[in-house]
Amino acid sequence: MAEPSLAQQSFLEKRKRKLRAITFARLLIFLLFLLLWEISARTHLIDAFIFSSPSRVFHMFVSMVSDRSVFLHIGSTLVETLVSFLLVFVLSLLAAVLLWLSHSLSKILEPYLVVLNSLPKSALAPLLIVWLGANMKTIIVAGMSVAIFGSILTIYTGFSEVDPEKIKLIYTLGGTKRNVLWKVVLPSSIPIFINTMKVNIGLCLVGVVIGEFIGSRRGLGYLIIYGSQVFQLDMVLMSIVILCIMAMILYQGINLAEKYCLKRF
Repeated sequence: MAEPSLAQQSFLEKRKRKLRAITFARLLIFLLFLLLWEISARTHLIDAFIFSSPSRVFHMFVSMVSDRSVFLHIGSTLVETLVSFLLVFVLSLLAAVLLWLSHSLSKILEPYLVVLNSLPKSALAPLLIVWLGANMKTIIVAGMSVAIFGSILTIYTGFSEVDPEKIKLIYTLGGTKRNVLWKVVLPSSIPIFINTMKVNIGLCLVGVVIGEFIGSRRGLGYLIIYGSQVFQLDMVLMSIVILCIMAMILYQGINLAEKYCLKRF
């Protein structure tokens, strides 16, 4: 392979410097925010009891690490989120394929999917508790309810926008609708799958937390509600920070999967 030219090397070096500058700026803003928050709490510009502070949040985390209770809550939320995320993807894909195979069925069900997708999912959570009970199954269903209808619509729309010339070519060569699905529609929709997964991982986490608010005795959502009820706001903010970190890690996991798929396909 030929060596990059001087112009290419200069361009790559400028790009690396720009990326480093962006990373540094992000880190600097975050650290300045933490410093301002801590100073404001210590100088009583804000009420540390209500707004907490980075040091108080850290001490709460250390105390819950020492008795290992925080790992139980993190693990519970993580497992529920991943299970609901995987079920949403599989069921959405199957439903979208079914709608694509039957144009009449898609016309019949599309208005219902739009309505269900627009419905505030927090309104369903109390009903789910009554119907299914206060258990992990209910939390998983709550996580799924936030993402599944929008996911079906997105994937089905992606199927409908596949290049018609490629589909026509398969039929011209004597292929069937099954051949079109496996040879054209599904491979062409991989970017749609990835983008949908990026959205769904966050939505499933939101749905799981909503479910934990109402019908759980463990999980980060439960810690937020419990902490607010007993005025342990350090616990509330600690749980929110952990949720932010968890969401970021899960999103980066989808990004890694995207890079793998782009190399493979």
